[in-house]
Amino acid sequence: SPENQPVPSRVGGKNIIFSSFSRCPGVPGAAARSLDRALEEAAVSGTLSLSGRKLRDYPRASAANHDLSDTTQADLSRNRLSELPAEACHFVSLEILNLYQNCIRHIPEAVLNLQSLTFLNISRNQLSTLPVHLCRLPLKVLIASNNKLVSIPEEIGHLRQLTELDVSCNEIQTIPPQIGNLESLRDLNVRRNNLVRLPEELAELPLIRLDFSCNKITTIPVCYRNLRHLQTIMLENNPLQSPPAQICIKGKIHIFKYLNIEACKIAPDLPDYDRRPMGFGSCHEELYSGRPYGALDSGFNSVDSGDKRWSGNEPTDEFSDLPLRVAEITKEQRLRRESQYQENRGSAVVTNGGAPRVCPCWFPQNIESRLKVSLPSDLGAALTDGVVLCHLANHVRPRSVPSIHVPSPAVPKLTMAKCRRNVENFLEACRRIGVPQVCISSVLI
Repeated sequence: SPENQPVPSRVGGKNIIFSSFSRCPGVPGAAARSLDRALEEAAVSGTLSLSGRKLRDYPRASAANHDLSDTTQADLSRNRLSELPAEACHFVSLEILNLYQNCIRHIPEAVLNLQSLTFLNISRNQLSTLPVHLCRLPLKVLIASNNKLVSIPEEIGHLRQLTELDVSCNEIQTIPPQIGNLESLRDLNVRRNNLVRLPEELAELPLIRLDFSCNKITTIPVCYRNLRHLQTIMLENNPLQSPPAQICIKGKIHIFKYLNIEACKIAPDLPDYDRRPMGFGSCHEELYSGRPYGALDSGFNSVDSGDKRWSGNEPTDEFSDLPLRVAEITKEQRLRRESQYQENRGSAVVTNGGAPRVCPCWFPQNIESRLKVSLPSDLGAALTDGVVLCHLANHVRPRSVPSIHVPSPAVPKLTMAKCRRNVENFLEACRRIGVPQVCISSVLI
């Protein structure tokens, strides 16, 4: 056909015939020319794209005519490769490698040459084991779904920089405890495997998303109540008994409330601060559930987030340091303060120059007992928007904070400007009440 004819070109005033067949043996002419163009572009851009070309082997003959040593991204997906090409292991600058939908059964140890590789997609292949040497790469994303994996190697714990791990749609029966060493892991997908239990070590990870749906899990470990950063949990199609199905279908908040209750049953001598429900997502879901405006009612001129009382042009400086400084209270600091509170309990009123002043020993137990609320262990997050602080000030002296911005069902999260205004109103109320400046500062440490 015409498209398979040799292509003439002029060099030095003479017609020279270049045949694409000589450079890509066994490859049709049009496909060979397209392949050559892709290799030429890769030599210039550093991005090698050979996706969807039905390749059974790496095009060594054609690639030999191009300098691909500086390749940083390689897409070999949707081909028929049976193993990772040895040539790809020589791309020492490679950062992204996509091998999706091939027939790969083997990944050579030479892959260790890729010490810049942070993203690896080996999904929809025929791997029966996850090669141990992959665990010695600086990977941040590892996608190995839709293979034939029956286990995850213990060496997985070496991937300290890994943020996303997807081993869904395999035949995995257990997850090794070493997964608890993945201190950067945010997204774990073990969907559609043969898991019968979840490792408790997952509770130590900063997971934001966890998907263990379509397995054989009967119990969620009680310690998972410590997954404070978790925003999404997917657990459908499991024979769950604890929590029971009627709890699970109600969503994340109810699941973790159940886990907290179970924790109290197991260890009835837990300190008060460990009995509180953990904060997941927005703290308002825990603090203010069931209230008509999503918050405590001060009884005086509360302002929900949809109110137009403040000008639409008010500052939106999201870097205001007041609420951020409140949020910086760590668990260790809180525990130290609770200890100090126990030692100094009863000295809530001090004398300064003959005028008695209220000393704000406002530790979690004191706030909870005064306002009749339960605060999460992440106290900083609960106080960031200033709502609880303003209600506390009004409890000490009614109407000391005349208006409070509170979340609403329509807008569950306050803007930083309104959070800042709440905190500023609280601080001003403290000064009017007569709280010493040193005590106000201690609240913001």
